[in-house]
Amino acid sequence: MITGGRLAGPTRVLDDGWLAVTGGLISEVGQGTPPEGHQVDVGGALVVPGFVDTHCHGGGGGSFSSGDPDELALAVRAHRGHGTTTMLASLVSDPVHALCDQIAALRELVQDGEVHGIHLEGPFISHARCGAHDPDALLEPDTATVATLLDAGRGDIRMVTLAPELQGGVKAVRQLTESGVIAALGHTDGVEEQLRPAIDAGATVATHLFNGMRPLHHREPGPVGVLLDDERITVELICDLVHIHPTVVHLAAKHAGKRRTVLITDAMSATDAADGAYRLGRLKVNVADGVATLADTGALAGSTLTMDAAFRNMVRGAKLDILDAVHATSAKPAELLGIDDRTGSLRAGLAADIVVLDGELRPMKVLRQGNWVSGVGSEVGTVETATVGQ
Repeated sequence: MITGGRLAGPTRVLDDGWLAVTGGLISEVGQGTPPEGHQVDVGGALVVPGFVDTHCHGGGGGSFSSGDPDELALAVRAHRGHGTTTMLASLVSDPVHALCDQIAALRELVQDGEVHGIHLEGPFISHARCGAHDPDALLEPDTATVATLLDAGRGDIRMVTLAPELQGGVKAVRQLTESGVIAALGHTDGVEEQLRPAIDAGATVATHLFNGMRPLHHREPGPVGVLLDDERITVELICDLVHIHPTVVHLAAKHAGKRRTVLITDAMSATDAADGAYRLGRLKVNVADGVATLADTGALAGSTLTMDAAFRNMVRGAKLDILDAVHATSAKPAELLGIDDRTGSLRAGLAADIVVLDGELRPMKVLRQGNWVSGVGSEVGTVETATVGQ
Protein backbone atom coordinates (compact mmCIF):
# COMPACT_ATOMS: atom_id res chain seq x y z
CA MET A 1 0.00 0.00 0.00
CA ILE A 2 1.39 3.38 -1.06
CA THR A 3 0.37 6.03 1.47
CA GLY A 4 0.92 9.70 2.28
CA GLY A 5 1.12 10.78 -1.34
CA ARG A 6 -0.44 13.38 -3.60
CA LEU A 7 -2.21 11.13 -6.10
CA ALA A 8 -2.61 12.56 -9.61
CA GLY A 9 -6.02 11.18 -10.54
CA PRO A 10 -7.84 11.61 -13.84
CA THR A 11 -9.51 14.88 -12.83
CA ARG A 12 -7.72 16.19 -9.71
CA VAL A 13 -4.74 15.75 -7.42
CA LEU A 14 -5.78 13.92 -4.26
CA ASP A 15 -3.87 15.15 -1.20
CA ASP A 16 -3.02 12.66 1.56
CA GLY A 17 -3.99 9.88 -0.81
CA TRP A 18 -3.29 6.17 -0.73
CA LEU A 19 -3.65 3.25 -3.07
CA ALA A 20 -3.59 -0.46 -2.46
CA VAL A 21 -1.87 -2.92 -4.78
CA THR A 22 -2.92 -6.55 -4.96
CA GLY A 23 -1.70 -9.12 -7.48
CA GLY A 24 -0.13 -6.54 -9.75
CA LEU A 25 -3.27 -4.39 -9.92
CA ILE A 26 -4.45 -1.25 -8.17
CA SER A 27 -7.18 -2.68 -5.97
CA GLU A 28 -8.34 0.47 -4.17
CA VAL A 29 -7.70 4.22 -4.14
CA GLY A 30 -8.60 6.51 -1.26
CA GLN A 31 -7.82 9.57 0.86
CA GLY A 32 -7.00 10.01 4.52
CA THR A 33 -6.49 7.05 6.83
CA PRO A 34 -5.65 3.91 4.82
CA PRO A 35 -6.86 0.43 5.71
CA GLU A 36 -4.62 -2.06 7.48
CA GLY A 37 -1.78 -3.50 5.42
CA HIS A 38 1.88 -3.18 4.54
CA GLN A 39 2.45 0.52 3.92
CA VAL A 40 5.07 2.42 1.96
CA ASP A 41 4.78 6.05 3.10
CA VAL A 42 6.02 8.40 0.35
CA GLY A 43 5.97 11.48 2.56
CA GLY A 44 3.86 13.81 0.46
CA ALA A 45 5.49 12.96 -2.86
CA LEU A 46 3.53 13.21 -6.12
CA VAL A 47 2.25 9.83 -7.31
CA VAL A 48 1.48 9.55 -11.03
CA PRO A 49 0.65 6.72 -13.44
CA GLY A 50 3.55 4.96 -15.13
CA PHE A 51 4.65 6.78 -18.28
CA VAL A 52 3.65 5.47 -21.71
CA ASP A 53 6.14 6.30 -24.49
CA THR A 54 4.84 5.69 -28.01
CA HIS A 55 8.05 6.71 -29.79
CA CYS A 56 11.46 5.48 -28.59
CA HIS A 57 14.51 4.15 -30.49
CA GLY A 58 16.69 3.04 -27.59
CA GLY A 59 18.60 4.00 -24.47
CA GLY A 60 21.24 2.94 -21.98
CA GLY A 61 23.65 2.26 -24.84
CA GLY A 62 21.21 -0.09 -26.55
CA SER A 63 19.40 0.44 -29.85
CA PHE A 64 16.11 -1.16 -30.86
CA SER A 65 17.51 -1.38 -34.41
CA SER A 66 20.43 -3.58 -33.34
CA GLY A 67 18.62 -6.89 -33.11
CA ASP A 68 20.97 -7.77 -30.25
CA PRO A 69 18.98 -9.13 -27.26
CA ASP A 70 21.44 -7.57 -24.79
CA GLU A 71 21.09 -4.13 -26.38
CA LEU A 72 17.31 -4.42 -26.50
CA ALA A 73 17.27 -5.23 -22.79
CA LEU A 74 19.55 -2.28 -22.01
CA ALA A 75 17.21 0.10 -23.80
CA VAL A 76 14.13 -1.13 -21.97
CA ARG A 77 15.88 -1.05 -18.59
CA ALA A 78 17.16 2.50 -19.08
CA HIS A 79 13.73 3.95 -19.73
CA ARG A 80 12.01 1.86 -17.09
CA GLY A 81 14.31 3.40 -14.48
CA HIS A 82 12.94 6.80 -15.52
CA GLY A 83 9.33 5.73 -15.02
CA THR A 84 8.35 4.44 -18.46
CA THR A 85 6.31 1.32 -17.74
CA THR A 86 4.84 0.90 -21.25
CA MET A 87 6.56 1.68 -24.53
CA LEU A 88 6.71 1.11 -28.26
CA ALA A 89 10.07 0.16 -29.73
CA SER A 90 10.68 2.40 -32.73
CA LEU A 91 12.76 1.56 -35.81
CA VAL A 92 14.26 4.06 -38.24
CA SER A 93 14.29 3.64 -42.02
CA ASP A 94 16.31 0.69 -43.32
CA PRO A 95 16.15 -1.69 -46.29
CA VAL A 96 13.05 -3.88 -46.04
CA HIS A 97 14.99 -7.11 -45.42
CA ALA A 98 16.87 -5.45 -42.54
CA LEU A 99 13.66 -4.09 -41.03
CA CYS A 100 12.11 -7.56 -41.17
CA ASP A 101 15.07 -8.94 -39.20
CA GLN A 102 14.80 -6.13 -36.64
CA ILE A 103 11.06 -6.68 -36.33
CA ALA A 104 11.63 -10.38 -35.68
CA ALA A 105 14.05 -9.59 -32.86
CA LEU A 106 11.67 -7.05 -31.30
CA ARG A 107 8.74 -9.46 -31.47
CA GLU A 108 10.40 -11.48 -28.72
CA LEU A 109 10.31 -8.41 -26.46
CA VAL A 110 6.65 -7.90 -27.31
CA GLN A 111 5.77 -11.51 -26.63
CA ASP A 112 7.64 -11.36 -23.31
CA GLY A 113 5.69 -8.23 -22.33
CA GLU A 114 8.78 -6.04 -22.13
CA VAL A 115 7.46 -3.63 -24.77
CA HIS A 116 3.89 -3.16 -25.95
CA GLY A 117 4.62 -3.19 -29.66
CA ILE A 118 6.68 -1.94 -32.59
CA HIS A 119 6.63 1.44 -34.33
CA LEU A 120 8.06 1.83 -37.83
CA GLU A 121 9.24 5.40 -38.42
CA GLY A 122 9.78 4.98 -42.14
CA PRO A 123 10.91 3.90 -44.67
CA PHE A 124 7.94 5.62 -46.34
CA ILE A 125 9.02 9.20 -45.62
CA SER A 126 10.04 12.29 -47.57
CA HIS A 127 13.62 12.73 -48.79
CA ALA A 128 13.19 16.46 -48.21
CA ARG A 129 12.32 15.94 -44.53
CA CYS A 130 14.13 12.70 -43.70
CA GLY A 131 16.24 14.19 -40.89
CA ALA A 132 18.58 11.50 -39.53
CA HIS A 133 17.07 8.69 -41.61
CA ASP A 134 19.26 7.06 -44.25
CA PRO A 135 18.08 8.58 -47.57
CA ASP A 136 19.16 5.45 -49.44
CA ALA A 137 16.65 3.39 -47.46
CA LEU A 138 13.57 5.49 -48.27
CA LEU A 139 10.76 4.01 -50.36
CA GLU A 140 7.34 4.86 -51.70
CA PRO A 141 4.68 2.81 -49.89
CA ASP A 142 3.46 0.24 -52.41
CA THR A 143 0.90 -2.30 -51.19
CA ALA A 144 3.24 -5.30 -51.38
CA THR A 145 6.02 -3.69 -49.34
CA VAL A 146 3.62 -2.50 -46.65
CA ALA A 147 2.19 -6.02 -46.49
CA THR A 148 5.67 -7.55 -46.20
CA LEU A 149 6.48 -5.42 -43.16
CA LEU A 150 3.11 -6.04 -41.52
CA ASP A 151 3.45 -9.78 -42.12
CA ALA A 152 6.88 -9.70 -40.46
CA GLY A 153 5.27 -8.10 -37.41
CA ARG A 154 2.59 -10.78 -37.08
CA GLY A 155 0.30 -8.34 -35.34
CA ASP A 156 2.97 -6.71 -33.17
CA ILE A 157 3.42 -3.57 -35.30
CA ARG A 158 1.24 -0.95 -33.64
CA MET A 159 2.13 2.21 -35.58
CA VAL A 160 3.73 3.25 -38.88
CA THR A 161 4.87 6.78 -39.74
CA LEU A 162 4.70 7.85 -43.39
CA ALA A 163 4.63 10.93 -45.62
CA PRO A 164 1.17 11.11 -47.23
CA GLU A 165 2.32 13.03 -50.31
CA LEU A 166 4.32 10.06 -51.58
CA GLN A 167 2.82 8.01 -54.38
CA GLY A 168 0.64 5.42 -52.70
CA GLY A 169 0.65 7.30 -49.39
CA VAL A 170 -3.11 7.62 -48.92
CA LYS A 171 -3.66 4.04 -50.07
CA ALA A 172 -1.08 2.90 -47.51
CA VAL A 173 -2.95 4.76 -44.75
CA ARG A 174 -6.07 2.77 -45.62
CA GLN A 175 -4.07 -0.47 -45.72
CA LEU A 176 -2.60 0.21 -42.29
CA THR A 177 -5.86 1.18 -40.62
CA GLU A 178 -7.68 -1.80 -42.13
CA SER A 179 -4.93 -3.97 -40.59
CA GLY A 180 -5.50 -2.43 -37.15
CA VAL A 181 -2.28 -0.39 -37.24
CA ILE A 182 -2.11 3.30 -36.28
CA ALA A 183 -1.22 5.41 -39.32
CA ALA A 184 0.93 8.38 -38.31
CA LEU A 185 1.87 11.30 -40.56
CA GLY A 186 5.40 12.65 -40.28
CA HIS A 187 8.70 13.41 -42.00
CA THR A 188 6.52 15.05 -44.60
CA ASP A 189 6.92 17.96 -47.00
CA GLY A 190 3.25 17.80 -47.93
CA VAL A 191 0.83 20.70 -48.25
CA GLU A 192 -2.70 20.86 -46.89
CA GLU A 193 -4.26 19.33 -50.00
CA GLN A 194 -2.04 16.26 -49.56
CA LEU A 195 -2.62 15.91 -45.81
CA ARG A 196 -6.41 16.08 -45.75
CA PRO A 197 -7.04 12.92 -47.84
CA ALA A 198 -4.72 10.91 -45.59
CA ILE A 199 -6.61 12.03 -42.48
CA ASP A 200 -9.91 11.21 -44.17
CA ALA A 201 -8.44 7.77 -44.97
CA GLY A 202 -7.81 7.10 -41.28
CA ALA A 203 -4.50 8.66 -40.17
CA THR A 204 -4.78 9.62 -36.49
CA VAL A 205 -1.31 10.69 -35.27
CA ALA A 206 1.14 13.50 -36.04
CA THR A 207 4.67 12.15 -35.55
CA HIS A 208 6.61 14.71 -33.46
CA LEU A 209 4.67 17.76 -34.60
CA PHE A 210 6.86 20.60 -35.95
CA ASN A 211 9.95 18.35 -36.31
CA GLY A 212 10.63 16.64 -39.60
CA MET A 213 7.93 18.48 -41.53
CA ARG A 214 7.27 21.55 -43.64
CA PRO A 215 6.94 24.48 -41.21
CA LEU A 216 3.82 26.50 -40.57
CA HIS A 217 3.39 29.51 -42.86
CA HIS A 218 0.63 32.07 -42.69
CA ARG A 219 -0.26 31.49 -46.37
CA GLU A 220 0.38 27.73 -46.35
CA PRO A 221 -0.50 25.94 -43.10
CA GLY A 222 1.23 22.76 -44.24
CA PRO A 223 1.37 19.70 -41.97
CA VAL A 224 1.71 21.71 -38.74
CA GLY A 225 -1.43 23.74 -39.29
CA VAL A 226 -3.51 20.86 -40.61
CA LEU A 227 -2.48 18.29 -38.01
CA LEU A 228 -2.67 20.63 -35.04
CA ASP A 229 -6.12 21.91 -35.99
CA ASP A 230 -7.81 18.64 -36.96
CA GLU A 231 -9.75 17.15 -34.05
CA ARG A 232 -9.11 13.63 -35.36
CA ILE A 233 -5.34 13.89 -34.89
CA THR A 234 -3.32 13.15 -31.75
CA VAL A 235 -0.14 15.26 -31.78
CA GLU A 236 3.20 14.01 -30.49
CA LEU A 237 5.51 16.59 -28.94
CA ILE A 238 9.19 16.09 -28.07
CA CYS A 239 9.11 18.14 -24.88
CA ASP A 240 12.83 18.67 -24.31
CA LEU A 241 12.44 22.45 -24.83
CA VAL A 242 15.12 22.16 -27.52
CA HIS A 243 13.15 20.66 -30.37
CA ILE A 244 10.31 22.99 -29.53
CA HIS A 245 10.43 26.30 -27.69
CA PRO A 246 8.52 26.25 -24.38
CA THR A 247 6.02 28.79 -25.69
CA VAL A 248 5.33 26.61 -28.73
CA VAL A 249 4.84 23.55 -26.49
CA HIS A 250 2.38 25.62 -24.45
CA LEU A 251 0.51 26.84 -27.52
CA ALA A 252 0.32 23.43 -29.17
CA ALA A 253 -0.74 21.59 -26.02
CA LYS A 254 -3.32 24.24 -25.17
CA HIS A 255 -4.80 24.12 -28.69
CA ALA A 256 -4.83 20.32 -28.96
CA GLY A 257 -5.89 19.94 -25.33
CA LYS A 258 -5.64 16.91 -23.07
CA ARG A 259 -7.66 14.84 -25.51
CA ARG A 260 -5.07 15.10 -28.29
CA THR A 261 -1.63 15.79 -26.77
CA VAL A 262 1.02 13.09 -26.25
CA LEU A 263 4.61 13.58 -25.09
CA ILE A 264 7.28 11.29 -26.53
CA THR A 265 11.04 10.89 -26.13
CA ASP A 266 12.13 9.88 -29.66
CA ALA A 267 15.17 8.72 -27.68
CA MET A 268 18.14 6.90 -29.18
CA SER A 269 20.77 4.62 -27.68
CA ALA A 270 22.78 7.44 -26.05
CA THR A 271 19.92 8.21 -23.67
CA ASP A 272 20.95 7.68 -20.05
CA ALA A 273 24.44 6.77 -21.29
CA ALA A 274 27.82 8.44 -21.70
CA ASP A 275 28.83 10.75 -24.53
CA GLY A 276 30.64 9.07 -27.41
CA ALA A 277 30.10 7.32 -30.75
CA TYR A 278 26.77 5.65 -31.48
CA ARG A 279 24.60 4.63 -34.40
CA LEU A 280 21.06 5.53 -35.36
CA GLY A 281 20.09 2.78 -37.73
CA ARG A 282 22.98 2.61 -40.21
CA LEU A 283 24.18 6.15 -39.61
CA LYS A 284 27.10 7.09 -37.35
CA VAL A 285 26.26 9.52 -34.58
CA ASN A 286 28.47 11.53 -32.23
CA VAL A 287 27.11 12.53 -28.83
CA ALA A 288 28.70 15.40 -26.90
CA ASP A 289 27.14 17.05 -23.84
CA GLY A 290 24.03 14.97 -24.48
CA VAL A 291 23.62 16.35 -28.01
CA ALA A 292 23.54 13.76 -30.80
CA THR A 293 24.67 14.71 -34.33
CA LEU A 294 25.35 12.77 -37.50
CA ALA A 295 29.08 12.14 -37.81
CA ASP A 296 29.27 13.06 -41.50
CA THR A 297 27.01 16.12 -41.67
CA GLY A 298 26.63 17.42 -38.13
CA ALA A 299 22.83 17.24 -38.41
CA LEU A 300 20.96 16.57 -35.21
CA ALA A 301 20.34 12.84 -34.86
CA GLY A 302 18.41 11.22 -32.07
CA SER A 303 17.34 12.27 -28.60
CA THR A 304 18.60 11.71 -25.08
CA LEU A 305 15.27 12.65 -23.52
CA THR A 306 13.48 10.52 -20.91
CA MET A 307 9.79 10.65 -20.06
CA ASP A 308 10.30 11.95 -16.53
CA ALA A 309 12.27 14.87 -17.98
CA ALA A 310 9.52 15.47 -20.54
CA PHE A 311 7.02 15.56 -17.65
CA ARG A 312 9.14 18.10 -15.74
CA ASN A 313 9.67 20.23 -18.83
CA MET A 314 5.96 20.38 -19.58
CA VAL A 315 5.19 21.58 -16.05
CA ARG A 316 8.18 23.81 -15.32
CA GLY A 317 9.31 24.91 -18.77
CA ALA A 318 6.07 25.11 -20.74
CA LYS A 319 4.11 26.21 -17.63
CA LEU A 320 1.33 23.67 -17.99
CA ASP A 321 -0.65 21.96 -15.24
CA ILE A 322 0.37 18.73 -13.49
CA LEU A 323 -2.76 17.04 -14.84
CA ASP A 324 -1.90 18.21 -18.37
CA ALA A 325 1.42 16.41 -17.98
CA VAL A 326 -0.24 13.29 -16.53
CA HIS A 327 -2.63 13.10 -19.47
CA ALA A 328 0.14 13.69 -22.01
CA THR A 329 2.58 11.14 -20.56
CA SER A 330 0.18 8.42 -19.40
CA ALA A 331 -3.56 8.66 -19.99
CA LYS A 332 -3.65 9.82 -23.60
CA PRO A 333 -0.86 7.60 -24.97
CA ALA A 334 -2.53 4.62 -23.26
CA GLU A 335 -5.81 5.57 -24.91
CA LEU A 336 -4.06 5.97 -28.26
CA LEU A 337 -2.71 2.43 -28.00
CA GLY A 338 -6.10 1.09 -26.93
CA ILE A 339 -4.87 -0.03 -23.50
CA ASP A 340 -6.43 2.61 -21.27
CA ASP A 341 -8.54 -0.17 -19.73
CA ARG A 342 -5.27 -1.69 -18.48
CA THR A 343 -2.91 1.19 -17.67
CA GLY A 344 -2.40 4.95 -17.88
CA SER A 345 -4.36 6.05 -14.81
CA LEU A 346 -4.45 5.59 -11.03
CA ARG A 347 -7.76 3.72 -10.94
CA ALA A 348 -8.83 0.52 -9.26
CA GLY A 349 -8.66 -2.45 -11.61
CA LEU A 350 -5.78 -1.09 -13.71
CA ALA A 351 -2.20 -2.33 -13.64
CA ALA A 352 -0.09 -1.09 -10.74
CA ASP A 353 2.11 1.01 -13.05
CA ILE A 354 3.09 3.86 -10.73
CA VAL A 355 5.81 6.51 -10.48
CA VAL A 356 6.58 8.37 -7.24
CA LEU A 357 8.09 11.80 -7.98
CA ASP A 358 9.98 13.95 -5.49
CA GLY A 359 9.67 17.71 -5.08
CA GLU A 360 11.83 18.24 -8.18
CA LEU A 361 9.54 15.87 -10.15
CA ARG A 362 12.28 13.23 -10.35
CA PRO A 363 11.47 9.53 -9.88
CA MET A 364 11.99 8.17 -6.36
CA LYS A 365 10.27 4.84 -6.93
CA VAL A 366 8.75 3.03 -9.91
CA LEU A 367 6.26 0.20 -9.72
CA ARG A 368 5.51 -1.83 -12.86
CA GLN A 369 2.66 -4.32 -12.74
CA GLY A 370 3.06 -4.40 -8.98
CA ASN A 371 6.83 -5.01 -8.95
CA TRP A 372 9.41 -2.45 -7.84
CA VAL A 373 11.81 -1.41 -10.60
CA SER A 374 15.51 -1.30 -9.70
CA GLY A 375 17.82 1.53 -10.72
CA VAL A 376 15.52 4.36 -9.67
CA GLY A 377 16.23 7.44 -7.54
CA SER A 378 19.88 8.14 -6.84
CA GLU A 379 20.89 5.63 -9.52
CA VAL A 380 18.88 7.42 -12.20
CA GLY A 381 20.66 9.90 -14.48
CA THR A 382 19.75 13.57 -14.65
CA VAL A 383 19.56 14.24 -18.41
CA GLU A 384 16.65 16.61 -19.02
CA THR A 385 17.14 17.94 -22.52
CA ALA A 386 17.87 16.33 -25.85
CA THR A 387 18.13 16.96 -29.53
CA VAL A 388 17.01 14.85 -32.46
CA GLY A 389 17.59 14.71 -36.19
CA GLN A 390 14.37 16.29 -37.39
